[in-house]
Amino acid sequence: MTTATTFQDVFGSPPAVYARAPGRVNLLGEHTDYNEGFVLPIAIPQSTRVAMRRASGPRSRVHAAAYGRTVEFAPGTDAPTDEGNPFARYVSGTLLEAAHEGLEVPALDIFVVSDVPIGVGLSSSAALEVAVLRALRDLLGAEIDDVRIAQVAQRAEIEHAGVRCGIMDQMASSLADTRSALFLDTRTLRRQLIPLPEGSSVLVMDSGVARSLATSGYNQRRAECEAAAAALGVPALRDVDYVSAVEQLTDDTLRRRARHVVSENQRVLSAAAGVDAIGFGQLMNASHASLRDDYEVSVPAVDRLVELLQQHPGVFGARMTGAGWGGACVALCRYGEQEKVARDVLPAYADLGETGRALVPELDQV
Repeated sequence: MTTATTFQDVFGSPPAVYARAPGRVNLLGEHTDYNEGFVLPIAIPQSTRVAMRRASGPRSRVHAAAYGRTVEFAPGTDAPTDEGNPFARYVSGTLLEAAHEGLEVPALDIFVVSDVPIGVGLSSSAALEVAVLRALRDLLGAEIDDVRIAQVAQRAEIEHAGVRCGIMDQMASSLADTRSALFLDTRTLRRQLIPLPEGSSVLVMDSGVARSLATSGYNQRRAECEAAAAALGVPALRDVDYVSAVEQLTDDTLRRRARHVVSENQRVLSAAAGVDAIGFGQLMNASHASLRDDYEVSVPAVDRLVELLQQHPGVFGARMTGAGWGGACVALCRYGEQEKVARDVLPAYADLGETGRALVPELDQV
């Protein structure tokens, strides 16, 4: 492993362009995006940064600072699967999809550095894909807008990482900011920035349980939702307006999956219509219960952390965030109390035998 920390350390001379894209945390709307529903993510301060130039040779090279390894591949091909630099496959897949979009993608030298936590549900992969596309847009002077960037990035995730994701993560990384939530209709891509409720702020905590979408039940849940929609005679669960409508499903698993999606869409629409911090927190609490019981994507450690957060007087509401099976939790706190909440909750979580950490805001020590 190298100790290279800059593009010039690796490639010997400066890059031509720089770009960045943030990670995101989803406040409400989990597992609704691939059901053509509604989501409400917000960007986080952590981001992925990409430096890029045209390569002098015939092969592209990708170096991820976190792994200290450089992976080479021919333009128009996927990077080899390399556990020493798993970023490379996401990068090459993104470049392939950019070429399918009509961009003339040359051999490239690419340096990646990121402080978006990996494996906790904060969209590290989407941040990478969007940052690569932004850098490529600048390098080529390409006419591709932020929505199209998100769509190309989503295709890269599906086709080259094997995750049948919706559009939320890439749209959030491409369009959201850290001051307002992005209300997004994933079918029409209609969107609106929604201010956080007055007197509130966001805390994100890592449960300490890592997860991988490609090896989790994510694709299975998507297939179950498609089966539920087919059984209900609708194109997607987005088209079911009332929770009572899903009770006609005779398969218990499909009924519970559909009940989560339909009720979660209603929670997002309620939040987007305007609620105070207390109301928003109640929606988050209900979302977690639905994800835990109907969608079955939580795990005991996450449930314990969410419960501790929900019980804290400085918290309006809390839930798991991301696809599930571990990862992060998000809480809506009284404004300015995020650090106090984290410092109170982490020792209690440790007493339960778990190891967590604050991600937003980051804490030096607890």
